[in-house]
Amino acid sequence: MPVLKTAIAGTGLFLLGIPLFIAMAATSAPAPSTALTPTDEAIADIPPDYLALYRQYARPPGLTWAVLAAVGDIESDHGRNPKDCAPNSAGAIGPMQFLPSTWKGYAVDGDHDGDTDICDPEDAIPTAATYLAANGATKGGRHLERALWHYNHADWYVRKVLDRAAEYAKTATTPGATAAKAALRWIGTPYSWGGGNATGPTYGIEHGAGTRGFDCSGLALHAWAQAGVALPRVAADQFHAGQHIPRTALQPGDLVFFATNPKDPSTIHHVGIHLGEGRMVHAPQTGSPVQISRWAGDPSRESEYAGATRPTPR
Repeated sequence: MPVLKTAIAGTGLFLLGIPLFIAMAATSAPAPSTALTPTDEAIADIPPDYLALYRQYARPPGLTWAVLAAVGDIESDHGRNPKDCAPNSAGAIGPMQFLPSTWKGYAVDGDHDGDTDICDPEDAIPTAATYLAANGATKGGRHLERALWHYNHADWYVRKVLDRAAEYAKTATTPGATAAKAALRWIGTPYSWGGGNATGPTYGIEHGAGTRGFDCSGLALHAWAQAGVALPRVAADQFHAGQHIPRTALQPGDLVFFATNPKDPSTIHHVGIHLGEGRMVHAPQTGSPVQISRWAGDPSRESEYAGATRPTPR
Protein backbone atom coordinates (compact mmCIF):
# COMPACT_ATOMS: atom_id res chain seq x y z
CA MET A 1 0.00 0.00 0.00
CA PRO A 2 1.73 3.20 -1.13
CA VAL A 3 1.98 6.25 1.07
CA LEU A 4 1.60 9.75 -0.36
CA LYS A 5 4.91 11.29 -1.35
CA THR A 6 5.75 14.22 -3.58
CA ALA A 7 6.56 13.03 -7.09
CA ILE A 8 10.11 13.37 -8.30
CA ALA A 9 11.49 12.97 -11.77
CA GLY A 10 11.87 9.22 -12.22
CA THR A 11 15.31 8.42 -13.50
CA GLY A 12 15.51 4.91 -14.83
CA LEU A 13 17.75 1.93 -14.06
CA PHE A 14 18.95 -1.07 -12.17
CA LEU A 15 18.78 -4.44 -10.76
CA LEU A 16 16.51 -7.25 -10.19
CA GLY A 17 17.12 -8.70 -6.84
CA ILE A 18 20.49 -10.22 -7.27
CA PRO A 19 22.94 -8.94 -4.75
CA LEU A 20 20.83 -5.95 -5.07
CA PHE A 21 23.65 -3.85 -6.05
CA ILE A 22 24.26 -0.21 -5.71
CA ALA A 23 22.32 2.54 -7.38
CA MET A 24 22.51 4.44 -10.60
CA ALA A 25 20.91 7.17 -12.57
CA ALA A 26 19.31 7.07 -16.02
CA THR A 27 16.04 6.81 -17.84
CA SER A 28 13.41 4.12 -17.84
CA ALA A 29 13.05 1.21 -20.25
CA PRO A 30 13.09 -2.55 -20.51
CA ALA A 31 15.21 -5.61 -20.45
CA PRO A 32 18.85 -5.08 -19.69
CA SER A 33 21.46 -6.77 -17.65
CA THR A 34 19.69 -10.03 -17.17
CA ALA A 35 16.64 -11.26 -19.04
CA LEU A 36 13.90 -12.53 -16.74
CA THR A 37 11.88 -15.53 -17.85
CA PRO A 38 8.66 -16.43 -16.02
CA THR A 39 9.00 -19.60 -13.99
CA ASP A 40 6.33 -22.28 -13.96
CA GLU A 41 5.24 -20.78 -10.64
CA ALA A 42 4.67 -17.40 -12.28
CA ILE A 43 2.80 -18.82 -15.24
CA ALA A 44 0.56 -20.88 -12.97
CA ASP A 45 -0.11 -18.09 -10.48
CA ILE A 46 -0.36 -14.86 -12.50
CA PRO A 47 -3.40 -14.30 -14.75
CA PRO A 48 -2.16 -13.83 -18.34
CA ASP A 49 -3.59 -10.32 -18.65
CA TYR A 50 -1.86 -9.25 -15.44
CA LEU A 51 1.44 -10.85 -16.47
CA ALA A 52 1.30 -8.96 -19.77
CA LEU A 53 0.75 -5.68 -17.90
CA TYR A 54 3.55 -6.33 -15.42
CA ARG A 55 5.91 -7.01 -18.32
CA GLN A 56 4.70 -3.99 -20.27
CA TYR A 57 5.18 -1.49 -17.45
CA ALA A 58 8.33 -2.83 -15.81
CA ARG A 59 11.33 -0.51 -15.84
CA PRO A 60 14.35 -2.78 -15.68
CA PRO A 61 16.91 -3.49 -14.74
CA GLY A 62 15.87 -2.02 -11.38
CA LEU A 63 12.12 -2.39 -11.46
CA THR A 64 11.60 -5.73 -13.18
CA TRP A 65 8.24 -7.21 -14.09
CA ALA A 66 8.86 -9.85 -11.41
CA VAL A 67 9.09 -7.19 -8.68
CA LEU A 68 5.98 -5.45 -10.00
CA ALA A 69 4.17 -8.80 -10.10
CA ALA A 70 5.28 -9.60 -6.56
CA VAL A 71 3.73 -6.34 -5.36
CA GLY A 72 0.50 -7.20 -7.18
CA ASP A 73 0.49 -10.67 -5.66
CA ILE A 74 0.98 -9.47 -2.10
CA GLU A 75 -1.43 -6.56 -2.40
CA SER A 76 -4.39 -8.33 -4.02
CA ASP A 77 -3.44 -11.77 -5.36
CA HIS A 78 -3.38 -10.16 -8.82
CA GLY A 79 -6.85 -8.70 -8.47
CA ARG A 80 -8.45 -11.92 -7.28
CA ASN A 81 -9.30 -10.49 -3.87
CA PRO A 82 -13.03 -9.75 -4.19
CA LYS A 83 -12.73 -6.93 -1.67
CA ASP A 84 -9.89 -5.06 -3.38
CA CYS A 85 -12.19 -2.37 -4.78
CA ALA A 86 -13.57 -1.61 -1.36
CA PRO A 87 -11.31 0.41 0.96
CA ASN A 88 -9.43 -1.74 3.44
CA SER A 89 -8.90 -0.73 7.06
CA ALA A 90 -6.23 1.76 5.98
CA GLY A 91 -8.35 3.13 3.13
CA ALA A 92 -6.38 1.50 0.30
CA ILE A 93 -8.23 0.45 -2.85
CA GLY A 94 -7.72 -1.58 -6.01
CA PRO A 95 -5.49 -4.37 -7.27
CA MET A 96 -2.34 -2.45 -6.34
CA GLN A 97 -3.87 -1.07 -3.12
CA PHE A 98 -3.51 2.69 -3.43
CA LEU A 99 -4.65 5.31 -0.98
CA PRO A 100 -6.87 7.76 -2.91
CA SER A 101 -4.58 10.64 -1.93
CA THR A 102 -1.55 8.86 -3.41
CA TRP A 103 -3.51 7.80 -6.47
CA LYS A 104 -4.39 11.42 -7.15
CA GLY A 105 -0.71 12.35 -7.35
CA TYR A 106 0.49 9.46 -9.53
CA ALA A 107 -2.47 8.05 -11.48
CA VAL A 108 -1.69 6.85 -15.02
CA ASP A 109 -4.30 6.33 -17.74
CA GLY A 110 -2.72 3.14 -18.97
CA ASP A 111 -5.50 2.12 -21.32
CA HIS A 112 -5.90 5.67 -22.69
CA ASP A 113 -9.66 5.69 -22.18
CA GLY A 114 -9.65 9.17 -20.63
CA ASP A 115 -10.18 7.84 -17.14
CA THR A 116 -7.82 6.80 -14.33
CA ASP A 117 -9.62 3.99 -12.56
CA ILE A 118 -8.04 2.85 -9.29
CA CYS A 119 -9.76 -0.54 -9.67
CA ASP A 120 -8.65 -1.14 -13.27
CA PRO A 121 -5.37 -3.08 -13.54
CA GLU A 122 -4.63 -1.34 -16.84
CA ASP A 123 -4.38 1.90 -14.86
CA ALA A 124 -3.31 0.57 -11.46
CA ILE A 125 -0.26 -1.41 -12.62
CA PRO A 126 1.39 1.44 -14.58
CA THR A 127 0.56 3.76 -11.69
CA ALA A 128 2.33 1.40 -9.28
CA ALA A 129 5.34 1.35 -11.60
CA THR A 130 5.34 5.15 -11.76
CA TYR A 131 5.07 5.48 -7.99
CA LEU A 132 7.87 3.00 -7.36
CA ALA A 133 10.06 4.70 -9.97
CA ALA A 134 9.42 8.09 -8.37
CA ASN A 135 10.83 6.65 -5.16
CA GLY A 136 13.95 5.33 -6.90
CA ALA A 137 13.03 1.71 -7.72
CA THR A 138 14.51 1.87 -11.20
CA LYS A 139 17.91 2.47 -9.66
CA GLY A 140 17.82 -0.98 -8.10
CA GLY A 141 19.73 -2.15 -5.06
CA ARG A 142 19.08 -0.24 -1.88
CA HIS A 143 17.01 2.24 -3.86
CA LEU A 144 14.63 -0.52 -4.88
CA GLU A 145 14.37 -1.68 -1.30
CA ARG A 146 13.63 1.86 -0.11
CA ALA A 147 10.99 2.30 -2.83
CA LEU A 148 9.27 -0.90 -1.72
CA TRP A 149 9.44 0.31 1.87
CA HIS A 150 7.69 3.51 0.82
CA TYR A 151 5.01 1.39 -0.81
CA ASN A 152 4.36 -0.32 2.50
CA HIS A 153 6.30 0.86 5.53
CA ALA A 154 7.50 -2.53 6.73
CA ASP A 155 10.81 -4.34 6.39
CA TRP A 156 8.99 -7.69 6.22
CA TYR A 157 7.07 -6.39 3.20
CA VAL A 158 10.28 -5.51 1.33
CA ARG A 159 11.73 -8.96 1.93
CA LYS A 160 8.48 -10.67 1.00
CA VAL A 161 8.27 -8.79 -2.30
CA LEU A 162 11.86 -9.58 -3.22
CA ASP A 163 11.48 -13.23 -2.23
CA ARG A 164 8.29 -13.53 -4.27
CA ALA A 165 9.93 -11.85 -7.25
CA ALA A 166 12.71 -14.43 -7.13
CA GLU A 167 10.09 -17.21 -7.23
CA TYR A 168 8.47 -15.61 -10.26
CA ALA A 169 11.52 -15.24 -12.48
CA LYS A 170 14.70 -16.93 -13.47
CA THR A 171 17.60 -15.00 -14.91
CA ALA A 172 19.52 -15.65 -18.07
CA THR A 173 23.11 -16.69 -17.59
CA THR A 174 24.62 -15.65 -20.90
CA PRO A 175 28.17 -14.24 -20.79
CA GLY A 176 26.75 -10.82 -21.72
CA ALA A 177 24.25 -10.93 -18.86
CA THR A 178 27.08 -11.86 -16.50
CA ALA A 179 29.20 -8.95 -17.77
CA ALA A 180 26.35 -6.46 -17.49
CA LYS A 181 25.55 -7.61 -13.98
CA ALA A 182 29.21 -7.29 -13.01
CA ALA A 183 29.35 -3.71 -14.31
CA LEU A 184 26.14 -2.74 -12.53
CA ARG A 185 27.69 -3.72 -9.23
CA TRP A 186 30.00 -0.72 -9.46
CA ILE A 187 27.41 2.01 -9.99
CA GLY A 188 28.56 5.11 -8.11
CA THR A 189 32.25 4.17 -8.22
CA PRO A 190 34.45 7.18 -9.06
CA TYR A 191 35.87 7.71 -12.52
CA SER A 192 39.62 7.27 -12.63
CA TRP A 193 41.65 7.76 -15.79
CA GLY A 194 43.47 4.46 -16.37
CA GLY A 195 41.67 2.83 -13.43
CA GLY A 196 40.24 -0.65 -13.25
CA ASN A 197 41.36 -4.15 -14.07
CA ALA A 198 39.97 -7.69 -14.11
CA THR A 199 39.64 -7.80 -10.33
CA GLY A 200 37.95 -4.43 -9.79
CA PRO A 201 38.65 -0.72 -9.36
CA THR A 202 42.26 0.47 -9.09
CA TYR A 203 44.14 3.73 -8.81
CA GLY A 204 44.57 5.28 -12.23
CA ILE A 205 47.37 7.12 -13.94
CA GLU A 206 48.15 10.80 -14.61
CA HIS A 207 45.13 12.80 -13.42
CA GLY A 208 43.54 9.55 -12.20
CA ALA A 209 46.51 8.61 -10.02
CA GLY A 210 44.86 9.78 -6.81
CA THR A 211 41.51 8.14 -7.44
CA ARG A 212 40.56 4.50 -7.08
CA GLY A 213 37.94 3.64 -9.66
CA PHE A 214 37.35 2.84 -13.31
CA ASP A 215 37.66 4.53 -16.64
CA CYS A 216 35.37 3.38 -19.44
CA SER A 217 37.60 0.65 -20.84
CA GLY A 218 38.67 -0.47 -17.38
CA LEU A 219 35.02 -1.08 -16.48
CA ALA A 220 34.43 -3.00 -19.72
CA LEU A 221 37.57 -5.07 -19.15
CA HIS A 222 36.50 -5.90 -15.60
CA ALA A 223 32.90 -6.71 -16.54
CA TRP A 224 33.84 -9.16 -19.26
CA ALA A 225 36.57 -10.73 -17.12
CA GLN A 226 33.76 -11.89 -14.83
CA ALA A 227 32.31 -13.71 -17.84
CA GLY A 228 35.65 -15.36 -18.53
CA VAL A 229 36.65 -13.13 -21.44
CA ALA A 230 39.94 -11.19 -21.44
CA LEU A 231 39.79 -7.83 -23.20
CA PRO A 232 42.55 -5.41 -24.21
CA ARG A 233 42.95 -2.41 -21.91
CA VAL A 234 42.14 0.40 -24.37
CA ALA A 235 38.69 1.04 -25.85
CA ALA A 236 39.96 1.32 -29.44
CA ASP A 237 41.58 -2.12 -29.09
CA GLN A 238 38.49 -3.58 -27.42
CA PHE A 239 36.56 -2.68 -30.57
CA HIS A 240 38.54 -5.35 -32.43
CA ALA A 241 38.23 -8.01 -29.72
CA GLY A 242 34.88 -9.51 -30.58
CA GLN A 243 32.12 -10.06 -33.09
CA HIS A 244 30.71 -6.85 -34.55
CA ILE A 245 26.98 -6.61 -33.86
CA PRO A 246 24.38 -4.51 -35.74
CA ARG A 247 22.24 -2.23 -33.58
CA THR A 248 19.15 -4.30 -34.30
CA ALA A 249 20.79 -7.36 -32.71
CA LEU A 250 22.25 -5.80 -29.57
CA GLN A 251 21.98 -7.80 -26.37
CA PRO A 252 22.80 -6.99 -22.73
CA GLY A 253 26.56 -6.98 -22.20
CA ASP A 254 27.50 -6.02 -25.75
CA LEU A 255 29.99 -3.17 -25.90
CA VAL A 256 28.99 0.06 -27.61
CA PHE A 257 31.71 2.40 -28.88
CA PHE A 258 31.94 6.11 -29.59
CA ALA A 259 34.54 7.90 -31.71
CA THR A 260 35.54 11.37 -32.79
CA ASN A 261 35.18 10.05 -36.34
CA PRO A 262 32.74 7.12 -36.27
CA LYS A 263 34.16 5.82 -39.55
CA ASP A 264 37.67 5.62 -38.11
CA PRO A 265 37.99 3.06 -35.25
CA SER A 266 41.35 4.53 -34.28
CA THR A 267 39.48 7.61 -32.98
CA ILE A 268 37.33 5.61 -30.53
CA HIS A 269 37.44 7.37 -27.15
CA HIS A 270 34.60 5.81 -25.16
CA VAL A 271 32.96 2.43 -24.52
CA GLY A 272 29.88 1.44 -22.57
CA ILE A 273 28.22 -1.86 -21.65
CA HIS A 274 24.82 -2.12 -23.32
CA LEU A 275 21.86 -2.86 -21.04
CA GLY A 276 18.91 -2.78 -23.41
CA GLU A 277 16.52 -0.16 -24.75
CA GLY A 278 19.35 2.15 -25.76
CA ARG A 279 20.95 2.37 -22.33
CA MET A 280 24.43 1.57 -21.16
CA VAL A 281 26.36 1.37 -17.91
CA HIS A 282 29.64 3.21 -18.23
CA ALA A 283 32.31 5.33 -16.59
CA PRO A 284 31.72 8.69 -18.32
CA GLN A 285 34.56 11.03 -17.39
CA THR A 286 36.46 12.61 -14.50
CA GLY A 287 33.94 13.80 -11.93
CA SER A 288 31.17 11.52 -13.20
CA PRO A 289 30.95 8.13 -11.45
CA VAL A 290 29.94 4.83 -13.02
CA GLN A 291 26.31 5.21 -14.00
CA ILE A 292 23.59 4.23 -16.46
CA SER A 293 22.90 6.59 -19.32
CA ARG A 294 20.82 6.53 -22.45
CA TRP A 295 22.95 6.54 -25.58
CA ALA A 296 20.39 5.74 -28.26
CA GLY A 297 18.59 8.91 -29.24
CA ASP A 298 21.08 11.14 -27.47
CA PRO A 299 22.31 13.56 -30.18
CA SER A 300 25.88 13.68 -28.90
CA ARG A 301 26.21 9.93 -28.55
CA GLU A 302 24.46 9.23 -31.83
CA SER A 303 26.81 11.52 -33.70
CA GLU A 304 29.79 9.56 -32.35
CA TYR A 305 28.40 6.02 -32.43
CA ALA A 306 31.03 3.81 -34.05
CA GLY A 307 29.47 0.38 -33.58
CA ALA A 308 29.16 -2.48 -31.15
CA THR A 309 30.89 -5.76 -30.43
CA ARG A 310 30.14 -8.94 -28.52
CA PRO A 311 33.38 -10.03 -26.84
CA THR A 312 34.38 -13.64 -27.38
CA PRO A 313 37.07 -15.79 -25.79
CA ARG A 314 40.36 -15.72 -27.64
